[in-house]
Amino acid sequence: MEFNPGRIFLLRVPEGEDLPEFINKFAEKRGLRTAIVKGIGSVRNPVVGYYSEEIKAYKRIELFGTFELLTLLGNVSIKDGKPFAHLHVTLGNANGDVFGGHLMKGEVFVAELYVQELVGEPLVRKDRGDNLSLWDEEPL
Repeated sequence: MEFNPGRIFLLRVPEGEDLPEFINKFAEKRGLRTAIVKGIGSVRNPVVGYYSEEIKAYKRIELFGTFELLTLLGNVSIKDGKPFAHLHVTLGNANGDVFGGHLMKGEVFVAELYVQELVGEPLVRKDRGDNLSLWDEEPL
């Protein structure tokens, strides 16, 4: 798919918000159908996921405490008719241990986001029947 750059947003997420849920609501309110998301900050009690090909489902990894949001990288596309944020994170704790994966949940302590709208035909996630919703593949 080919896109043109659209609007750019820099924003701070209110404390206490669930980060993925906030991004979904922000995208819906602003009419974003396709976007790139980047961010930094910190989250409390995050839940990250790791997709297991064996069981065809996400393994949930619950972390407790406040974690530095070292990197947040993802995108917004359409799933079930609404904007859906697909986010990956690298998280660090007070000991310098690092965790990562698909961000399923995370209560914001501080979060600063860069959101770049992409203008063009919307990317739509389709259920493949294995607990994965993916875009269509791009033929060469």
